[in-house]
Amino acid sequence: MKPCVYSFPSRHLPLASSFHHLIQSCLFIEKIQESSFMETMNHSKDKEEKTDQIRERYGKEACESVSLKRISDDIMPHILNLYGSCATAHDFEIYAPLASFEDPLMCAHGMKQIKSAFYSLPKVFSESKIIEYSVEEHIISARRREITIDNKQHYKFWGRNIDMISLIKLYIEDGKVVRHEDWWDKKPLWNRETVKLPLVGRILEMTRRGSMLATHAMMGFGKDPTV
Repeated sequence: MKPCVYSFPSRHLPLASSFHHLIQSCLFIEKIQESSFMETMNHSKDKEEKTDQIRERYGKEACESVSLKRISDDIMPHILNLYGSCATAHDFEIYAPLASFEDPLMCAHGMKQIKSAFYSLPKVFSESKIIEYSVEEHIISARRREITIDNKQHYKFWGRNIDMISLIKLYIEDGKVVRHEDWWDKKPLWNRETVKLPLVGRILEMTRRGSMLATHAMMGFGKDPTV
């Protein structure tokens, strides 16, 4: 049996060839368009991811900056009032209820004793204020901060001017001061942990507590003064 052989008339060959080239061209164009579309999509996706990363980074930095500024700026005016002998009940709202305050003379436990410590300043000094200061704030965790205030304090006692260098350390939790230390001459407070003889340190601690309790009683146990 002879194989079947089909042949096209010669007049149909140019048409078939043109049709073939047309199909090839369409496929080629479609391929280019698909490739271009994918590149555009990938580029757009990369751009969106980079934009999101930038927004997230700057948003986080902005939040941290605002948080940092808020705590320092809110607390400092009250600290200045406390040391300036012009404190009101509102100024003590920076403290947690069980906060503590300690300097070389007194050791106060609780907000009422802290009030007595600062309300007693105008009873002893005719003038008291912080005249120079610089503030640093350290982020310990999301809930905790440590603020250090390098400062110079001015007092007038019986007509005599007294200027003193000090380092105030504020320990913050959830936006409230839980411990307030005042290091005169920037020296750590003397206690059983910072002196060579623990017994001496304990005696100094008891002396500060006794001084605080006497002041507390004299100032009406933290009673706010009437305006």
